[in-house]
Amino acid sequence: MPAAPAVPAIEVRGLHKKYGPHAILHDIDLTVQPGEVYALTGPNGAGKSTLIRTVTGLAFPDSGEVRLLGQDVHTHGSRARAHLGAVVEAPARFYPQFTGTQNLRIHADLAAMTPGGQRPGRDRIREVLALLELTRMADRKVGEYSLGQRQRLGVASAILAGPQVLILDEPTSGLDALGIGLIHRIVTSLASGGCAVVLSTHHLHEIATYAHTVGILSAGRLVDTVDLRARRAAYRFRVDDPVGAAGWLERLPTASQVGTRTPYVIAHLGSEAQVPGALAHLAAGGFQVYEASPDHFDLYEYYRARVEQA
Repeated sequence: MPAAPAVPAIEVRGLHKKYGPHAILHDIDLTVQPGEVYALTGPNGAGKSTLIRTVTGLAFPDSGEVRLLGQDVHTHGSRARAHLGAVVEAPARFYPQFTGTQNLRIHADLAAMTPGGQRPGRDRIREVLALLELTRMADRKVGEYSLGQRQRLGVASAILAGPQVLILDEPTSGLDALGIGLIHRIVTSLASGGCAVVLSTHHLHEIATYAHTVGILSAGRLVDTVDLRARRAAYRFRVDDPVGAAGWLERLPTASQVGTRTPYVIAHLGSEAQVPGALAHLAAGGFQVYEASPDHFDLYEYYRARVEQA
């Protein structure tokens, strides 16, 4: 028997939300699979924070549904959120009179209160503090933390219980370049272990390097979903006859979505390992190839065009 399809980590269908007479979200549909990094972006006021609050169960939709690992987050409550880690409002709020370690112990106690939840131990608390490079601040009161340190402590609290779904609202806001790189490495590592990650951000150049999917929200509508993995598989070849080369390259089994952008022929090859075969195929067809390189996708320019169209 064929294997049953995997349950999406997050599934949003027909989500509509309004405050008073004003519609904030319009019929949002999105799916995030285990191991996927989904970046949500859009102009200020597009509805990103409202969408995140609704997905995490902190706000209720007027219609539609949100499922986390197959369970409705609004009807199954804490059971649906049992494997969720989140920072919904950045920076995360902590008790300023307590130390970082004490605050994480409180979060550990809360994790143990969820259905099926287990209390992360002292070793796990030390582990996440080290992972977020907060060991030297562990026994300092959070009121003494900088904005960036509170941001990192928020991420530490979100990953403390080993979530299967992680949702971060502007996780790199207020961080320096080293802090941003640290968050990127943690997110990538969690995703490679099967955790589904959703983050909202305005930093398009950063997420273009490691996100799998980008959802563009504008005026409360999800106007586009960009598969960055497919975009990274595109290569361009500067040739003497782009139209003829495109027709010839379409015969190559490893090439797809072949097109032209004079003086280039562009094709999706799946991986860099397929480039020598494409070059050999073009040479066999009698085409002169002067240059071969990845066809870099400019997410910022694409985003700007889509938002302007919307």
